[in-house]
Amino acid sequence: MVFNSFLFLLLFFNLESAFRALPVHAHVQNLNPNASSLLAGIEIPNLSTFNGVSSSQDCDFTSPEKPEELTEPQPVKLQLKHRSSGQPTMPRKESLLESAASDFTRIHTLHKRILEKKTRKTLQKPKKTDHKLAGKLKSGEAESPVPETFAGKLMGTLKSGVTLGSGEYFMDVFVGTPPKHFSLILDTGSDLNWIQCKPCYDCFEQTGPHYDPTQSSSYRNISCHDPRCSLVTSPDPAPRCKPESESQSCPYFYWYGDSSNTTGDFATETFTVNLTTNVDGHKLNHREVKVENVMFGCGHWNRGLFHGAAGLLGLGRGPLSFASQLQSLYGHSFSYCLVDRNSNSSVSSKLIFGEDKGLLSQPELNFTSLIGGKEAPVDVFYYVHIKSVIVAGETLDIPEKTWDLSSDGFGGTIVDSGTTLSYFADPAYNIIKKSFMEKITRFALVNDFPILEPCYNVSGIPDYKKDLPSFGIVFNDGAVWNFPVENYFIKLEPEEVVCLAVLGTPRSALSIIGNYQQQNFHIMYDTKKSRLGFAPTRCADV
Repeated sequence: MVFNSFLFLLLFFNLESAFRALPVHAHVQNLNPNASSLLAGIEIPNLSTFNGVSSSQDCDFTSPEKPEELTEPQPVKLQLKHRSSGQPTMPRKESLLESAASDFTRIHTLHKRILEKKTRKTLQKPKKTDHKLAGKLKSGEAESPVPETFAGKLMGTLKSGVTLGSGEYFMDVFVGTPPKHFSLILDTGSDLNWIQCKPCYDCFEQTGPHYDPTQSSSYRNISCHDPRCSLVTSPDPAPRCKPESESQSCPYFYWYGDSSNTTGDFATETFTVNLTTNVDGHKLNHREVKVENVMFGCGHWNRGLFHGAAGLLGLGRGPLSFASQLQSLYGHSFSYCLVDRNSNSSVSSKLIFGEDKGLLSQPELNFTSLIGGKEAPVDVFYYVHIKSVIVAGETLDIPEKTWDLSSDGFGGTIVDSGTTLSYFADPAYNIIKKSFMEKITRFALVNDFPILEPCYNVSGIPDYKKDLPSFGIVFNDGAVWNFPVENYFIKLEPEEVVCLAVLGTPRSALSIIGNYQQQNFHIMYDTKKSRLGFAPTRCADV
């Protein structure tokens, strides 16, 4: 069984992930007070940048004293539920192997994307990009929104994919008119939002029904003549865009790996989240906030290891991502806080769009610079620059050039919510692994455990954490990210074995700080100031 699992990892060495901005519009309308919502938590006091906000008369929204002056956009806090199971579930060997297989596939594909971007040798013939349009979307420029100020909480869910055999985190989204619920993988490593659509000619198994565009009054195909069509890559060979047909849809193709991809129609749709208005801390009523004209892919041919999800929600730096498309509403920053993956269903975490003053006032908040512009080979990823690694207080002797981005696009480090474990380029990984093995002497080494190493038998030792060395990353600008033991050692049940939750990649591949190391840290992505923030936080308390 172990040997077969290892072969499975070797066979699957190819996948990826998804997200950015366009003129979007938000509307508010009544929710049935008796209807239960699958979404949970967002705070939007005095938000002024919704495009065309409408509401019923019983909305207790405030208006600015000077309508001609825009108030500062306030953050939107989405509650992120962790899992659907009622009890904590420790990781098991089988689920870890599958997550590692998915990670290896993803890493290989991310590297291929970088190589293709750098050499301009893509698998398809890309359309000529409308750089002027893409530049406006990246900067958050859009049609001027109608000034409107209101207060409230926007509620959503983000949960772990562990119960579905996935290492990713899932977000509940309502799409269409009337809104229908879909569970999408949250991904900071790609910028296309997409959902499996009817008719589904070739689709993977998902939880719940496929999205049906014919049942939504707000669905709109983007024409192949529309300038926005240049933001996606066409299938190869690309269908001819007939000059006499204004209604011909814009086809897209997005590749994740040798067997993972999505193809369909590029379109716009209304995405809905829940709004709860409050006065002096007392809950008044519930409403829906509808964000219109969100660009997404309506996928009719979809393949890949997506573990029951309906599709992907992109949070990358590219102009198509959900984060980018919300920039005209909430500015250029978003953050999330991922709860412990072993917590039960009563524990939740947050996804926040906009500047979170609570996080900015956190005394343990650190910032490191994001690498962008000409230095970053692909503008979708969030690159950071590692300088050194510290184990048990000792700075390891890893050549600094190991972490550099080379002129041909190889190397570098990204922070990625769609990768489960963390991966460091060789020879850095080998030096890190050797250091841990030299410093851990109390526990018996487990040599026959596949994939991860070193692994140790901690059976009957409840205080094992205190004997595991500390671990931290030092960035090129001096910022330091120290991790708690549970973020870099993973305990597997029922074996009662702990393993270093770090793996190696070839020198030419990316280094990745995955979501396992991000647990119980509030992570902030600020593209305007080009920085990544991180603060140790009990995410359940955010």
